[in-house]
Amino acid sequence: MPDPVPTPPPKSPTTQPAPAAPAGPTINIGEEFGTAKRNLPPAKIVLLAIAAVVIVVLVASFLKRAKPQAEGSLDNVAAVEIPGQASTMVALTFTLHNTSDKILYVRSIQGVLKTDTGVSTADAVSAIDFDRYFQAFPALKNGAQPALSPENKIQPGESVARTAIVVFPMTLDKFNGRQGVSVSIWPYDQQLPIVMSK
Repeated sequence: MPDPVPTPPPKSPTTQPAPAAPAGPTINIGEEFGTAKRNLPPAKIVLLAIAAVVIVVLVASFLKRAKPQAEGSLDNVAAVEIPGQASTMVALTFTLHNTSDKILYVRSIQGVLKTDTGVSTADAVSAIDFDRYFQAFPALKNGAQPALSPENKIQPGESVARTAIVVFPMTLDKFNGRQGVSVSIWPYDQQLPIVMSK
């Protein structure tokens, strides 16, 4: 039989002194760690970053701002009073140049009249009726060009001379005392009209 393994004698219990309590708090509670001073970068850096973002946004909005798809000029204004209606029919002849690289599709055409009493707008009459109006009022034909109608298209880089006829509810004398007249062409898929004034 193998020899039994001797067991070591038991250690005598010794009492060790309990650890001493700390002398005071080890955290400086006078300083709060949840404040902006601790969590945010210096104010100078924050202001510089905000200024840089504002500058980038302004430059981007300036470069991407909505611009008219075309430009042009209002070349001739011929007006006649419609007898017994206190209205004036106006033929607005203009030159339009498509300055974009896309086809310009005409959605609508309006005449805009500015007088001392305010601004008045009128939609263009149908191009089908041009011959009838020219027969009834030959003065409208003075300097007139072919009609520009809704759904017409103007190719990129193309220039056209066209006429739009509108009717304003005022006498010819009041129309002649106007402060300004213009034609506005609203293309499809555009936020701004093409405005030509005289």
